[in-house]
Amino acid sequence: MKLDHLPEECIAHVLSLTSPRDVCKSSLVSSVVHDAAESDLLWGNFLPSDYQEILPRLAAPVIFSSKKELFRKLCNPILIDGGKKTFSLDRLTSKKCYMISAKELSITWANNSLYWCWKPVIHSRFDEVAELIIICWLEIHGKMNTRMLSPNTTYGAYLIIKFADRAVGLDSIPSEVSVEVGNYQSRGTVYLRRPKDRKQPLEGIYIQRRIEALGSSVLKAEERVPCEREDGWLEVELGEFYNDGSDKEVKMGLKEVKGEHLKGGLVVEGIELRPKY
Repeated sequence: MKLDHLPEECIAHVLSLTSPRDVCKSSLVSSVVHDAAESDLLWGNFLPSDYQEILPRLAAPVIFSSKKELFRKLCNPILIDGGKKTFSLDRLTSKKCYMISAKELSITWANNSLYWCWKPVIHSRFDEVAELIIICWLEIHGKMNTRMLSPNTTYGAYLIIKFADRAVGLDSIPSEVSVEVGNYQSRGTVYLRRPKDRKQPLEGIYIQRRIEALGSSVLKAEERVPCEREDGWLEVELGEFYNDGSDKEVKMGLKEVKGEHLKGGLVVEGIELRPKY
């Protein structure tokens, strides 16, 4: 039997077992397949099962005439929860993606204007980002309930940052990164510097002696650095975890509290959670 002879709903069901990209390619096969590829029955399968609960949380309403159009609009990050987060769908997998704004993170001394300032930045998703003025204790944490994410999916957590021109002391020793979900823990280290920059010279004899006191584990840390993004920001991978769909809390963080030297010039936009391929 030819595919064109099948009922439209059967073709739509077959296409729903593929991916949004495969559906768009398959729509070129014939007019019958094209009609099935445009159906709400099909594109409803690519939308989250709780999408009707997500739509009221959007900061601005989304106008759409079909579920395919809704899917395409949700593939672009949209502000939700009063502008404190963004939500989007991954174009390839239709899995949920979130970014938690810096305002929603727990940043040590973020409310003290001597250490951090809040300011608007061009090309940020949010109204304000956090810029580190100067501090010795750098600690940033975020959390999210795993029920908000797509089930049966491996997620990566990423701290989205930039560096001010005056950035100092951020890569003298590596920062610790972590992700925790239930009994699972992922830990690592990263040097906070631009991907193409060389390691900054240590700021004085005190820091050199302090690092020697911390031991060889710091000096031999893996030379991981932030990665460039298409939106002009940098991202630091905090770790990854598997979401089995149960009701848990994922905790993500970055800290550098061992060096005790001054650090400044880090700009924090938020923490992004997205599926890993």
